[in-house]
Amino acid sequence: MVLAAVAVARSFGLVPKPPVAGLAVGAVLTALVVVVAVTGQGGGPSGTDAAEHTGHAGHMASGTATRTVDVTLSGMRVRPGTIEAAPGTRLVLRVTNVDTQEHDLRLDTGQRTPMLRTGETATLRLDPLRKAIDGWCTVPGHRAAGMTLRITPTGAATASAGSADSQASPAPLDLTASPSREWRPYDAALKPAPGGREHRVEIRVEEKDLEVAPGVRQRMWTFNGTVPGPTLRGSVGDVFTVTFVNSGTMGHGIDFHAGALAPDRPMRTIQPGERLTYRFRADQAGAWLYHCSTMPMTEHIANGMYGAVVIDPPKLPRVDREYILVQGELYTGQIGDAARSARLRRGDADGWMFNGTAAGYDHAPLTARTGERVRFWVVAAGPSSGTAFHIIGTRFDTVYKEGAYLLRPGRDRGGAQVLDLAAAQGGFIETTFPEPGRYSFVDHDMRHGEAGAHGYIQVTSGEDE
Repeated sequence: MVLAAVAVARSFGLVPKPPVAGLAVGAVLTALVVVVAVTGQGGGPSGTDAAEHTGHAGHMASGTATRTVDVTLSGMRVRPGTIEAAPGTRLVLRVTNVDTQEHDLRLDTGQRTPMLRTGETATLRLDPLRKAIDGWCTVPGHRAAGMTLRITPTGAATASAGSADSQASPAPLDLTASPSREWRPYDAALKPAPGGREHRVEIRVEEKDLEVAPGVRQRMWTFNGTVPGPTLRGSVGDVFTVTFVNSGTMGHGIDFHAGALAPDRPMRTIQPGERLTYRFRADQAGAWLYHCSTMPMTEHIANGMYGAVVIDPPKLPRVDREYILVQGELYTGQIGDAARSARLRRGDADGWMFNGTAAGYDHAPLTARTGERVRFWVVAAGPSSGTAFHIIGTRFDTVYKEGAYLLRPGRDRGGAQVLDLAAAQGGFIETTFPEPGRYSFVDHDMRHGEAGAHGYIQVTSGEDE
């Protein structure tokens, strides 16, 4: 069976190699690009591998050169990024992944390597070079992050045509449209901390089609099937033991800002079907972000891989209601599409969302009663922008931001209008609603608010219910 698999791989120009052993070998492969030129007799492309070209004349037609180039994949780069060769040269690319996550290399000729794990190698044999060839890693976001290759005939122009950055953004979202009948809002009601000093949680990667704006469905990478993922809650000193399971189709990791520990192992990228245990102690209070730790993080966070951890400050007063709102950016279109990835890297979002749907709480308002004290926990997931959280028609008498109270009732007569958070920051505000009505909450950065970062709170008097 193994011999048959190798034969099939060779028929497509793909020759898998065993993993490269040792960090020293990986370092050499990253730094070293070996080019071997051989001339020979005969016709047709050679079926021998690069090592044989080094010591033999081969069986190529007279005057035709074969060059073997060692190509490495690492750190969101293809090395070398540019290869020049004389027209007619038959290039053999020996491609090795020396990174900690999977990569591949696809050429615009249609040739491609399989997805390569750490240390794996595959060989691509090209036809005689006649024109420029572009190559890239097909893992979503990697091409836009700079993981590209350009092969150019000597003397040919090196500029690539059709830059993704020049492509237009999609049409604006219709946020006044009705969601589909199947859509359900993310439950923003935040339950009290469950008690106990240790919390055991499973967080599973799931790829899922979700409605991210009224009538707009998008393939998302999620934690436990929702955007944001599940909210974890506890008290200062609690220990969280998280079983992280990758049920997706590519590598992912996870990073909890609420804990402090060396990231090497718990935040490493794990492959589909793998799992790891992530254990941290929450020694400090706050509203903390967690997110996928796999590069490029812009792509993974923007595709929905984020959530919140709420660690109550000591002696946190009880309130009548609590909500959690996690704000994130929305990029519509196919994951990995070059134009979409370019917009993402510019921060040119198509919309902004509270809890995974742009304008979602316009259609499913939060609720409160007059006179109730309501606490809103807010986390800015980004990946690039923060929030200026504001509720139209009321003021805040309590503001807690990044682990500290900025305003508390009874200490002075001051009030606040906005909880301002940069990307990855969190906190909460408290307020009461003076009379029945529909109150809007909004990111007061109006680019965000008008593009989906808004919703309603339907306030009633107790007599109305």
